[in-house]
Amino acid sequence: MKRLLVLVVALWASAFARDRFDTFIDDTTLPVLVHATSPEVRDRNGELLRAYTIENGLWRMEVSPDQVDPLFFKMLVAYEDKRFYSHNGVDLRATARAAGQALRNGHIVSGASTLTMQVARLLEDGTTGQWRGKLRQMRLALALERQLTKDEILGLYLRLAPYGGNVEGLRAASLIWLGKEPTRLTPADAALLVALPQAPESRRPDRYPDAARNARNRVLMRMANAGVIPMAAAQSDRLDPAPLGRKQMPHFAPHMADRAIAAGPGRHDLTLDRATQASLEDLARRYMSGRDDHLSVALILADHQTGDILASVGSKDYTDMIGQGFVDMTQAQRSPGSTLKPLVYGLAFDRGLAHPETLILDTPVQFGSYAPQNFDGVFRGELPVRRALQLSLNIPVIRLTEALGPAHLMAALERAGVEPGLQGGAPGLALALGGVGVTLEEMVQLYAALARGGEALPLRWRADQDRGDIVPRRILSPASAWQVGNILADVAPPASAGPPGRVAYKTGTSYGHRDAWALGWTGRHVAGVWIGRPDGTPVPGAFGGGLAAPLLFEVLGRAEARLEPLAPPPPETLLVSRAQLPEPLQRFGPREEVPALQLTFPPDGALLAATGGGVPVKLRGGRPPYTLLADGAVLATGLRRPEFLAPVLGPGFTTLSVIDAQGASGRVSIELR
Repeated sequence: MKRLLVLVVALWASAFARDRFDTFIDDTTLPVLVHATSPEVRDRNGELLRAYTIENGLWRMEVSPDQVDPLFFKMLVAYEDKRFYSHNGVDLRATARAAGQALRNGHIVSGASTLTMQVARLLEDGTTGQWRGKLRQMRLALALERQLTKDEILGLYLRLAPYGGNVEGLRAASLIWLGKEPTRLTPADAALLVALPQAPESRRPDRYPDAARNARNRVLMRMANAGVIPMAAAQSDRLDPAPLGRKQMPHFAPHMADRAIAAGPGRHDLTLDRATQASLEDLARRYMSGRDDHLSVALILADHQTGDILASVGSKDYTDMIGQGFVDMTQAQRSPGSTLKPLVYGLAFDRGLAHPETLILDTPVQFGSYAPQNFDGVFRGELPVRRALQLSLNIPVIRLTEALGPAHLMAALERAGVEPGLQGGAPGLALALGGVGVTLEEMVQLYAALARGGEALPLRWRADQDRGDIVPRRILSPASAWQVGNILADVAPPASAGPPGRVAYKTGTSYGHRDAWALGWTGRHVAGVWIGRPDGTPVPGAFGGGLAAPLLFEVLGRAEARLEPLAPPPPETLLVSRAQLPEPLQRFGPREEVPALQLTFPPDGALLAATGGGVPVKLRGGRPPYTLLADGAVLATGLRRPEFLAPVLGPGFTTLSVIDAQGASGRVSIELR
């Protein structure tokens, strides 16, 4: 009976102690389990474009177990905590073994910390060797195991394990020490990542590469002996050199990444494609190498069917102070020069003012006090609208703008999603020549509308931007948009860029050579290039055709191995010669006004000395060719110059007459002696 009573008391005491212990563990106050991680910007495929440090310049990246090569977990558990998946936070067998070794040797020989205990220490930033600290870690480890799953505990380890310097967590360590994501690791990679947290400062690969290599190799051999990896793999990977320094964190699309992060911390997914972005950043640097250090460049590549921006380069070098590389020139308002002209012609086609084969005047003209001039100062008379756009003449496009009304051009820009910066009041005729501020991104959006058959769709750079409620806005009819593209596709491309007809493009140069532009599209992509100085200083000799156009073709060439053909004409497109056009469309505006024909020399009644060379005749006005008569007899026809010699030898009285192509005539009587 006495023994039974003792047994009952013992059982009761055991249960009481167990309940008290459970209460003790359950009453454990857990530290904060959510930790700040580096803000990240990723591309359309989830690849890292850029990340930012958190407080104190620390790299700590968000990571989950499914983002890590399973080999790492096998090696981590085998090396650090073989019974991780079976114990409740404290490995009693390992603890007893470590305690016995310590008693026999008078000092700690081996540790007994489980991965859960290591997480507990990391959460509280506690010590590793003191018994009070160990007891606290045990209590916290037991509490963690009761409230978290094993995967959640591993997730905390993946984020918080120290890897030397300002590197914390597995993913940051993999990117900085190995230069890659931890999704696929070699045995040597995984062994290094297992070894570093044990002594993160004394094994830093950038400072102590030999110590890092030796620690890694010890892990490799233990894993081979434990059967986790083949011995042949361990022997082979032991020969790999340890990383000798830090790898640069991905730093792609820095301007757009800054733009994304401005919306807040966390993860930001963009529409960019990392491979394309990297290729075009390299292209921009290479293209601008050797040019004026103060020059900057910006370029955008987009899919004009979806409106997704695939690459955006805001400068040649984000860190360049001389060229103000920190300024995102894709977002800067600049004068677009002649790159708005295609929209003017498209609007004129839509309103029935002109057709590509319509004749239009390129002659001196004045609208009030405004007298536009062509870039080269040359007047070409009457020519087809198609040719006027291809030559980028100013006077014909101003004539069309005057007929359209500048306000209609401004309204079309706004429908396309452009927010033009207009100085002064109402828009004037100079709007067509670039008298407005626009951004490169807006211009690429406008040209995407031309490529889409006249439908404007906002460009998208955030992958989470909802497209469901966006309705495309029509700025041109499909036929007019195609006509514009067909004209621009026939413009001769830069040297070595291949034959015409594959890219519809337009160049522009702003007033004072401050901005050089080139924009164009293929059947799939639309791209834009801007080159200039961010401070707006003139760049003498800079032309869109010579400076920006070659880069545009390289951008499209890197985006497409074989350029996608341009779209065929819509069924309603009017493809006829000028003679087949309705009479109102055969010629835009009035015919060229020709001054009346006048014979300015010799004067009427003049007395001249007869010479063997003939009589000099000078004309003003009239339309060539001219016909010359003397006393009613034809002396010469087909004369086109306003100065010539009349083959009259004399002596005597003679009446000279000149008739121009329109039938106007002039007459003088002279006497030769």
